[in-house]
Amino acid sequence: SHHPHSMSTSILLERNDHIATVILNKPDKMNALDLGMWRDLGDAFRTLSADDSVRCIVLRGAGEKAFSAGADIEEFERARDTAQKSRAYSKVTQVALAAIADCPHPVIAQIHGACVGGGLEMATMCDMRICGASSRFGVPINRLGLVVSYEELRGLIPLAGKAGTLEILLEGRVFGAEEAKQMGLVNRFVADEDVAAEVASAAKRISLGAPLVARWHKKFINRLLQGTPLTPSQLDEAHLCFDTEDFRIGRDAFLAKTKPTFVGR
Repeated sequence: SHHPHSMSTSILLERNDHIATVILNKPDKMNALDLGMWRDLGDAFRTLSADDSVRCIVLRGAGEKAFSAGADIEEFERARDTAQKSRAYSKVTQVALAAIADCPHPVIAQIHGACVGGGLEMATMCDMRICGASSRFGVPINRLGLVVSYEELRGLIPLAGKAGTLEILLEGRVFGAEEAKQMGLVNRFVADEDVAAEVASAAKRISLGAPLVARWHKKFINRLLQGTPLTPSQLDEAHLCFDTEDFRIGRDAFLAKTKPTFVGR
């Protein structure tokens, strides 16, 4: 039951049961994002965030050459060649990155080929990253004289740490899947031709789990990483699962040795 419906043709949204797929659709440009695509990307994620029937989102680039080569540098001549213009441009990109990061549902980045610059920053906003053996990573912008903003660094540091993030930015080197895995940038890599199947089985495992639990875990982890003291009501939220229908379904299935079918309530 694939129903592609799109905001524009450059961001596609597909739905298959509880799993949604968001596709960056500019394969001829290595899925580099222009301003309109950033805007549509944010819209797509806000739409999916509001939909409780979604249990997992896959974010990927069209074609096999790239997840995304990041921002469309050609557009910078028009849209982003002064600090003033950059402020306006970055309002749109930050909103899109935040829409991915703040999405309550689990998000998997399905990475084929190049995942660099803004493409890598986008992937760091997802919850899991699975790539192919020939995937390439990096933020090679020291040669452009461009800086990575605070918002964009926010996703990189928890994964690569201070040392890894500095290495990526100071050297500007593009590196492979093995090194990305060692750095913590990807969860796993498989043969290029197996990436789609590997992501599909991960998405399936996620979507067969209790959806409220997935959202709670994501929320709890993000809260802990903020480092701010937790309120009594936040701490209490860990007990609410016991009052859900899904807990009863899960417990009964476990005791009956059957497979649970969760309802998200």
